[in-house]
Amino acid sequence: MREDIFRLIPAPLLSWYRKNKRDLPWRSDPTPYHIWVSEIMLQQTRVEAVKEYYTRFIAALPTVEDLAACEEEKLLKLWEGLGYYSRVRNLQKAAKTIVFEYGGQFPDDIKSLKTLSGIGDYTAGAIASIAFGKRAAAVDGNVLRVASRLTENATVISDTAYRKALENALTAVYPEEGTACSEFTQSLFELGALVCKPQSPACKACPLNGICRARKHGSQERFPVLPEKKAKRVEDVFVFFIQTPEGFCIRRRETGVLKGMNEFPSAVVNGESAEEVLNGWGVYAFTEKKRKNFTHIFTHIKWNITCVWVETDVAPFDTYSLDEIEESISIPTAFKQCLQIFNQ
Repeated sequence: MREDIFRLIPAPLLSWYRKNKRDLPWRSDPTPYHIWVSEIMLQQTRVEAVKEYYTRFIAALPTVEDLAACEEEKLLKLWEGLGYYSRVRNLQKAAKTIVFEYGGQFPDDIKSLKTLSGIGDYTAGAIASIAFGKRAAAVDGNVLRVASRLTENATVISDTAYRKALENALTAVYPEEGTACSEFTQSLFELGALVCKPQSPACKACPLNGICRARKHGSQERFPVLPEKKAKRVEDVFVFFIQTPEGFCIRRRETGVLKGMNEFPSAVVNGESAEEVLNGWGVYAFTEKKRKNFTHIFTHIKWNITCVWVETDVAPFDTYSLDEIEESISIPTAFKQCLQIFNQ
């Protein structure tokens, strides 16, 4: 960990950031609540995709008290399309802790922040530094990429000891507490997002190109060193639009990926026909109208989806109109993409 290089980072990087930072909605009013919500949304999700979700979420739930009291279905609907729904469930769980145990006030120290559901080292560092101006590094993928190239560090970036050592090394070079701490954390994020990109980094525009070892040796493409990807498990899945006189069937998933979420009734299959699956739900008389194939990729699973639209007089699950589904029922993207079957 070449800490001599890290000591040279703050001055040029802060100067660059103040001239080049993006106009992001959570930066206009960086309260602890706003920074927390934005950071949770930004996990596994691109900034451009998050902007609209963030604005809508804060408009609907402007305070941590509103989040703590929000009905689950409304909360999931606000999150619909962002995926990784455990994030929003942990968000609300932590909000309740903040309201009932901290009197609605966010703790401002790393140790206390990390006791809240869904907040680990990275998110705690981001909140502490950006919202409270504390000297606390937040090491995400952008920061890992920047640091590994600066120092030509070939450690696999998933190594927890490396992440902790990097967090400590960066924290040691933070400016004095206050606005500069907030800006320094964000400047590291911004450099990775705008300049030190995974592919074709814009080294000529980088404020740190004079001290970057990878730039000096032309080894940018070798860093960061990523862990080996594991093969995804492949599952064949039927998703059914069961249309009845009362509406379309929706149910809650009880097991597996997306447990606890609403779905158009589905089944992982191993050679079974659509008819056999429907029979198992007590649906024997039906007319198949259309079917369409989709693929959906989760972190560790790939679904080969066959969406089947059938009409029947039997409703094996609760029913809703399409308008109700669109307006108030949260459906994960894996299932919602099947709505395209109506436009074939």
